[in-house]
Amino acid sequence: MYDLSIQPSFMMRQPVSSSNLKSVGYDPKSKILEVEFNSGSIYQYTGVPESVYQGLMGAPSHGSYFAQNIRDRYPYTRIR
Repeated sequence: MYDLSIQPSFMMRQPVSSSNLKSVGYDPKSKILEVEFNSGSIYQYTGVPESVYQGLMGAPSHGSYFAQNIRDRYPYTRIR
């Protein structure tokens, strides 16, 4: 699900300890989750509830939580 309506804009992200994810940011007003991967790619996921963001940040494995609860579940666009 590639969402072309997202405007590329970088948000403040928090570093996370993960073998796949480098940093995560969230804007509760727009419900956009921004994920930077260790590869350097940055994706924005739209329509993500704040509870999902909180779950990601509190998960023992950020990468596993992302794969199970976010990837392929929300529209996204690659911004870098």
